[in-house]
Amino acid sequence: MSKDVLTNTAQALLKLPANKKFFNKITRLFDDRKKMLVGDGRLDWAMGELLAYGTLLREGFPVRVSGQDVKRGTFSHRHAVVTVEDSEEKYIPLQNLGSSQAAFNIYNSHLSEYGVMGFEYGYAMSSPNSLVIWEAQFGDFMNGAQIIIDQYLSSAEDKWNRMNGLVLLLPHGYEGQGAEHSSARLERFLALCAEDNMQIANCTTPANFFHVLRRQLHRPFRKPLVVFTPKSLLRHAQCVSTINEFTTGGFKEVIADDSLKVKDVTKVVFCSGKIYYDLLQHRTVNKIDNTAIVRLEQLYPFPHTQVDALFKKYKKAKFVWAQEEPENMGALTFLMRILRNKKIDFVSRNESASPATGSHHAHDREVKELLKKIFG
Repeated sequence: MSKDVLTNTAQALLKLPANKKFFNKITRLFDDRKKMLVGDGRLDWAMGELLAYGTLLREGFPVRVSGQDVKRGTFSHRHAVVTVEDSEEKYIPLQNLGSSQAAFNIYNSHLSEYGVMGFEYGYAMSSPNSLVIWEAQFGDFMNGAQIIIDQYLSSAEDKWNRMNGLVLLLPHGYEGQGAEHSSARLERFLALCAEDNMQIANCTTPANFFHVLRRQLHRPFRKPLVVFTPKSLLRHAQCVSTINEFTTGGFKEVIADDSLKVKDVTKVVFCSGKIYYDLLQHRTVNKIDNTAIVRLEQLYPFPHTQVDALFKKYKKAKFVWAQEEPENMGALTFLMRILRNKKIDFVSRNESASPATGSHHAHDREVKELLKKIFG
């Protein structure tokens, strides 16, 4: 889309009614977001998400979001609904983009994942031209709806020839917050993937998240989309995208590393999600100039063509898959099968019965050990 369309949508999103008084924190937030649009812009995750909704609404596609605390966002990033200071009146910017926009609805739902996800699956079935999203408060909360995922989301097209475009947003990332606040169980979804039945994405940039949401409705077919969304990256200084990245290029299934010359690369590290920024920081701080870091933004359907091209491009380099999840979790076993004909090493935390530690001290130690193994 054009820069004008994007910036006009952003300006409409960030316009609060002048005759209503909002909390100072909200007005500062909206002012900060306006500053992101200056020049080529450096937009954060929340802006990328809201712009995906806003541009689709202006194109005539209804958007519906439900889940625990989705109006604010569990990690206080979305603020899709704001409250007038001296009353209980709610203002929803995405419902005020213009008279010709499609309907936007957002609901804080109760902690009954099985019932709510089942309802949204049915809604997406009956309204294929709507973007229908269910977001977990923490990614692992989807396990309360495992029956819906197993019986419908992953297999309905094969069993009954019924397509469905439901989107699951599952916060995922290891930050020392404990077992139930770390893992969206990526391995469970990948174990269900076959015959192009659904899409599994773990985006690392706001622009790529923007594009994967928009792609969902602009394709001539419908497939479930599961996005492993970040927590700490919502405010990470490097997790931003320029306006140009929103207006050109589309969704990137693989983001290659063009910062190094091919002849200098002796190791190529494949990764997905938040760990990319840990790897990037370690490489920068330690001035490592021989290791390329490649991001798999879409894990399924697996981007064979792009990955094969990288193996040919760096034919003299050593290849490594690096993940922050334990060895028996994450994408490791899936990739061992997918890449069984490739020469590649796999690095992860040690296998574990629990998804993650709840000790920041233990977490930090594990991260250091992991980076040492990857770059050693």
